[in-house]
Amino acid sequence: MRPPIARKRFGQNFLVDQQIITDFVDLLAVQRDDLLVEIGPGLGALTGPLLRRLDHLHVVEIDRDIIIWLLQAYTSEKLTVHAGDALAFAFGELADAAGTGLRVVGNLPYNISTPLLFHLAGFGNCVRDMHFMLQKEVVERMVAVPGSGEFGRLSVMLQYRFVMHRLLDVPPEAFDPVPKVHSAIVRLIPRPAAALSAIDAPLFARLVSTAFAQRRKMLRNSLRGLVDDSLLAVLGISPACRAEDLSVDDYIRLANSLKTACYSKAADLTSTVEA
Repeated sequence: MRPPIARKRFGQNFLVDQQIITDFVDLLAVQRDDLLVEIGPGLGALTGPLLRRLDHLHVVEIDRDIIIWLLQAYTSEKLTVHAGDALAFAFGELADAAGTGLRVVGNLPYNISTPLLFHLAGFGNCVRDMHFMLQKEVVERMVAVPGSGEFGRLSVMLQYRFVMHRLLDVPPEAFDPVPKVHSAIVRLIPRPAAALSAIDAPLFARLVSTAFAQRRKMLRNSLRGLVDDSLLAVLGISPACRAEDLSVDDYIRLANSLKTACYSKAADLTSTVEA
């Protein structure tokens, strides 16, 4: 069977530069018994080199033509193909069944990289590390520092859950078809559960999302109805600051204080009713 061609609707750009492939695989430093999942294997640019270093590899692929090609190219003893969308894949179930932590790798499609990163953030408790090839602009946003133009919701939510390192920049010519953007490889290592200090994770996420929804506005305006100036003042945060001026720790402190304030109001209301 002839190798499938890249499909625009899946955002496919196949990695073809052999030196980049070698460098990427070397960065992983895999052990033979690692439980490794590759997202979007495509034509096996990483799959083949990884299988030479692993006892077994799991891949998640949505393209039916590529699935057929993979099943013909590799034996089931070496490769397990999970047919479906990575955005719906239960990474936790695979880790639970194996009784060990997952390592995740992939040359992620540009068109789903951000939602996929948010999806994967929910599996930090069962993942050892993740290595991804992404659009360079996305990687810059992931590792951005407060006060920079790149610092945003993605930065805060991922830096809260992961320690991240930008490892290698990759030129467009390393792919076929050649994309219009540069790429980069990034490593994500989950922070231990004890380090995730947000009391109410959904409230933390809502706060960050609300702040950056109108990032050019001052906090007193972007967070109006959720946080008042007095709470910001108690935390030493100027209401005139903008969303990108706050650090991850600032958002944690603000969310926790907001949660505590809600508890206090609820307790006061209960006392009033009982009286």
